[in-house]
Amino acid sequence: MDRQITASTCCYCGVGCGVLIEHNGERILGVSGDPAHPANFGKLCSKGSTLHLTGDVTARALYPELRLGKGLARHRSDWDSALDHAASVFAATITEHGPDSVAFYISGQLLTEDYYAFNKLARALVGTNNIDSNSRLCMSSAVVGYKRSLGADAPPCSYEDLELSDCVMIVGSNMAYAHPVLFRRLEEARSRRPQMKVVVIDPRRTDTCDLADLHLAILPGTDVALFHGILHLLLWEDWIDRDFIRDHTEGLAELKSLVRDYTPQMVSQLCGISVEQLQQCAEWIGTSSSFLSLWCMGLNQSTAGSAKNSALINLHLATGQIGRPGAGPFSLTGQPNAMGGRETGSLSNLLPGHRDAANAEHRAEVAAYWGVDQLPEKPGLTAIELFEQMANGKIKALWIACTNPAQSLPDQATVRAALQACPFVVLQEAFRTTETARFADLLLPAASWGEKEGCVTNSERRISHVRQAIAAPGDARPDWAITVDFAQRLEKYLRPGQTSLFAFDNPVQLFDEYKQLTRERDLDLSGISHALIDRLGPQQWPFPSGAVEGTTRLYVDGVFATANGRAQFIADPYRAAKEQRDARFPLTLITGRLRDQWHGMSRTGTAAQLFGHVSEAVLSLHPEELRRHRLQTGDLISLKSRRGAVIVPVASDDSVRPGQAFLPMHFGDRFLKGGANSLTLPAFDPLSKQPELKHSGVRLEPVQLSWQLFALIEGNVQQHFETLRPLCEAFSYVSLSLIGRERPALLIRAASAAAPDPHLLHDIDQCLGLNDGPVLAYDDPRRAIGKRVRIENGRITAIRLAGETLARHWLQNLWLEGRADEQLRRWLLAPLSAPPGQIDAEVIGNKTLCNCKNVSQNAVCTGIRRGLDLQGLKQELGCGTQCGSCVPEIKRLLAAQAQPQAAIS
Repeated sequence: MDRQITASTCCYCGVGCGVLIEHNGERILGVSGDPAHPANFGKLCSKGSTLHLTGDVTARALYPELRLGKGLARHRSDWDSALDHAASVFAATITEHGPDSVAFYISGQLLTEDYYAFNKLARALVGTNNIDSNSRLCMSSAVVGYKRSLGADAPPCSYEDLELSDCVMIVGSNMAYAHPVLFRRLEEARSRRPQMKVVVIDPRRTDTCDLADLHLAILPGTDVALFHGILHLLLWEDWIDRDFIRDHTEGLAELKSLVRDYTPQMVSQLCGISVEQLQQCAEWIGTSSSFLSLWCMGLNQSTAGSAKNSALINLHLATGQIGRPGAGPFSLTGQPNAMGGRETGSLSNLLPGHRDAANAEHRAEVAAYWGVDQLPEKPGLTAIELFEQMANGKIKALWIACTNPAQSLPDQATVRAALQACPFVVLQEAFRTTETARFADLLLPAASWGEKEGCVTNSERRISHVRQAIAAPGDARPDWAITVDFAQRLEKYLRPGQTSLFAFDNPVQLFDEYKQLTRERDLDLSGISHALIDRLGPQQWPFPSGAVEGTTRLYVDGVFATANGRAQFIADPYRAAKEQRDARFPLTLITGRLRDQWHGMSRTGTAAQLFGHVSEAVLSLHPEELRRHRLQTGDLISLKSRRGAVIVPVASDDSVRPGQAFLPMHFGDRFLKGGANSLTLPAFDPLSKQPELKHSGVRLEPVQLSWQLFALIEGNVQQHFETLRPLCEAFSYVSLSLIGRERPALLIRAASAAAPDPHLLHDIDQCLGLNDGPVLAYDDPRRAIGKRVRIENGRITAIRLAGETLARHWLQNLWLEGRADEQLRRWLLAPLSAPPGQIDAEVIGNKTLCNCKNVSQNAVCTGIRRGLDLQGLKQELGCGTQCGSCVPEIKRLLAAQAQPQAAIS
């Protein structure tokens, strides 16, 4: 078929990049950045540029699956039977236990139309406020911060402010990894305007810090003290805008009284930074003509997240740095449509159009518009509360859509027990491979990226049209269509004989109904439609009826969305994180993102290319901590918190401070036995109800796992995943990942204290195709060591090492090179298991530095040794020329090479 191009939007973070989907009408063939889209102007990060590689149909949910009792297997069903059954169960549950016995847990990856359908379903039909989103884990503290300080959940800035600011402060965000396209934009602006000051506030020294003039490596959780300390200095030095404060704000007197005690000496001690660093930061903020702050999960995911957001906004109000070019508080959204969810009211405390569920007038407005007598008054359960009540038996039926709580929520032991205990769990999901899927009594296949139509709102309030390129595979359907179909069936039980509330045939109808609920509200988007976006391009709200263009910045007139039009200074004292270091748990665990993975890896985890930079979960520790615990890089340890434990290898990393540890947040139980969130705590902010996912008390315990397994098999990786992952439960440590680009393969590392039952190894070998055929084998039963290598057409296609795995790097390298080394047979049949010769450290540590151009770290280092600078490396190897995410690492390698030469000279 002829190749076609469909303009759409990326489905990852909240930058909202435009993409051009190349397809043949049946299959997506490639993706590139849309040069016409104002969010990215054609640029994509390593994740967005590989979207076409994440369409593995073997990982997809393709048809409804239903089980009729806990412990039974699900069987294939059809849509009518599946949704009739779901409607029957929900209706019976509501009739017997009341509307608050059911709940909906949805996602910032849904489209606005999907969100609206769910919201109307829960509130107007079921009559419950028990509808919450995984945005509760992401942006809810930012919502509270904006609403308390400015009156509405409305980021006031635009992306162009990155280029116009004189002082940019990045807080609690590894922007270079989490929002790479925006970070590249900031880098380019800085190169054009070197006088721009960049401050990064982060306990770790991340790639983002490479751009910083000042890195404040504060102790985790001390942000409020830092911001109060900065304000103390702004007031002391009179670096404030008195006219703005007088004319447009209130509440400073109370805040002044609070921050008077946050002296530089006190803040220096609390935050673990020098007085000089604090003073320099305050001076740049106070004396720059434009000050922009950018933040993400480091502020939000905290028991003091709301206070952190408000304390940061206080700095903008005190200096008048809001509502003008290059200035303002600007939260960076973690999910593609978390903003759209907030607009449609899809958190338990919200209603459409930035209304509050607790406000009787707001409830009456929405009820009248929907044509129902009333909306529920009882507060709904937020994410953590929802799963706690489910564990207690209060929630009898749960509908989950487009999210993976069995990976993403903290305290996974409680979450999984709750899912297991819930009488009826529905999962509406595109990928049947998620950790949550095994708990689903009903699995409903949803359309995914490139397969559905609707709208999303990005971090700068810009609404884009998501367009469908191809049909969804199997029986998968768009989320809005599933929700509407279910709602129509449920109406027959709850509203018999009445006119349907869900007479929607397409997403355009849903959007057009929803947008009227925003009319004359702060986010008024009544003038926007799918057709208008197609004609004029993505637009920023507010965009009321009759408007000809969107709104670039908010509050330019100094009038805020509060009752009296004044912004509010918020005086919250500093409160330490819930879990502090103590004798039992002497380390602080920080969680964060990797460059090439996204959230729970349900999508990125299907693309082998995205494991090239970091292939497995590793705990990063400062070299002093390794010495203190007598550990070497690669050693396995048990990492324990008050809630659970996970076994991981350690690595030396001086980007974290002594007393701290860093673990990537992406790895759930599917990729790492137990998963990272078996450690994190469910304590949450009292206002936003957002949990403290970033900060846990942990300790290291040694493990003696002398028997190890290494396996690799190429081919259908998802099928291999499904057959091999359950067998690995017998091992204490399990890590699974993908490798390779042209020939993807599943790679398994496992370890136990003793050799497993021989029948288990036989079953693993059967799955690996190593029990017959062209297989070289060696067994030493006395030492419980065994080796298997399958060689087809002169190259390795499967490997299994059991007992010890000294040769794994050598064998993996042979596989990557597509050959079977002539030394392989001699090594395999030798009594000793070590590989021939000495394994070069570069072979062991080699990784894909540039995913876009498939450039390894070894290739970059070789080029540097030949005298190439950054531009030379770009020209010769191509690295750093596409998304640019590898550039900070390349610069560090160049700097490391220059240091010895400088010492010699």
